[in-house]
Amino acid sequence: MTTQINRRNFLSASAALAGGAMTGSALLPGEANAAPAAGRDKVRLGLIGTGMRGQVLLAELVRRDDVEVVALCDIEPIMLKHALGQVAKAGKPRPRTYGEDRDQKAYKRMLDAGGLDGVIIATPWEFHAPMAIAAMQAKIAVGCEVVAGITLQDHWDVLNTQLKTGTPYMLLENVCYRRDVMAALQMVRAGLFGELLHLQGGYQHDLRAVKFNSGNPAKPYGGGVEFGEKGWSEAHWRTQHSVERNGELYPSHGIGPCAMYTNINRGNRFTRINAFATKARGLHDYIVKQPGGAQHANAKVKFKLGDVVTTTLACENGETIILQHDTSLPRPYSLGFRVQGTDGLWMDLNNSIHIEGVSKPHQWDDFKAYQDKYEHPVWRKYAAQAEGAGHGGMDFFVIHAFVEALKANAPMPIDIYDAVTWSAITPLSEQSIAANFQTLDFPDFTGGQWKSRKPIFALDGKY
Repeated sequence: MTTQINRRNFLSASAALAGGAMTGSALLPGEANAAPAAGRDKVRLGLIGTGMRGQVLLAELVRRDDVEVVALCDIEPIMLKHALGQVAKAGKPRPRTYGEDRDQKAYKRMLDAGGLDGVIIATPWEFHAPMAIAAMQAKIAVGCEVVAGITLQDHWDVLNTQLKTGTPYMLLENVCYRRDVMAALQMVRAGLFGELLHLQGGYQHDLRAVKFNSGNPAKPYGGGVEFGEKGWSEAHWRTQHSVERNGELYPSHGIGPCAMYTNINRGNRFTRINAFATKARGLHDYIVKQPGGAQHANAKVKFKLGDVVTTTLACENGETIILQHDTSLPRPYSLGFRVQGTDGLWMDLNNSIHIEGVSKPHQWDDFKAYQDKYEHPVWRKYAAQAEGAGHGGMDFFVIHAFVEALKANAPMPIDIYDAVTWSAITPLSEQSIAANFQTLDFPDFTGGQWKSRKPIFALDGKY
């Protein structure tokens, strides 16, 4: 759903992955055990938001025999038309559609119409919380793209709605399913790194050509310096966050795997947080360097988002985690993972690993041999099916996890506590920066349950 920010208008199955680390059920329900009697063979899903991200997820849904896409909602007719074309090309029945009239409440009509077991939310960030709340109140399971909410109150509202209704909620954080990330999880669980001490991750991705374009629907990336009402796709809504906000705006890609490794909400928790931001230069510089950009009205826009935002988290069990958000400067893509323990460390930037007593002193080893040895069971099983899926296969796995959990009536692998804990880093980092980089207490969204929620994990992929 493409629209500009207006808060007044909108308000485990597979085992080894994170079963333990993220939720307490194995990651892909039904992998090791047959689905329970209460389960079902097929689910009826709706999709709210058929823009660029929504269409990637839709591609995974329509190629599954156990999914019926029965409803689509978007207030941008061009995107809705593209999505219908995807469904037709896959040879699937035409779903009901909502939003052609550009009614921003069209999603509520879709939910009210019933006939849905679950809904995928792939809209701009500011709509995630109200849409998820409405779906859960309608007893429709939610698979929500990141993030869970904008304000800290959003996160409490989403959490309280889920606890009150009991409706399943999963945050669709695909990086938790990245091949090397999952292999590193196997290594952590095997004790290869010893006792964990320090981790790093983040979102370091040059998004300047995502935040600005010409406004031409056929060219959603780059080609101009428009955003907001004159921009298209993510430039229509995402860039405004860089104008209005200063913080770690996109934490879950980095924190999701780090939370898995350290068993956050499963015997561990975040206790303290602070954040620092550099000055903002990158987006303005990008505008004025484009043809005619120096004379464009957007050259006068003041961007609030610091070009590099660094967030530090302290954990109950003594680990520290650093996240970095870096989307406004020229740089190659990297999530910057580092997993360091008493016996060695892995870093994804140079695909390297060092294990004391195995590696030569003060030298890196190539990660490939380790990844092959510690390949996660779900990648061994589904690598062929994931071939060609979005983001190197990750999108296959995150959709597969949601669908299988829904079919089996099993706990969602990235559950409500994980969703709000990871996502709340954003408003907390904003608070810290606004308070002159103050260190803050991190809320315990589990209400103390983190002490007794146990990881369920086995290296052989069984539970």
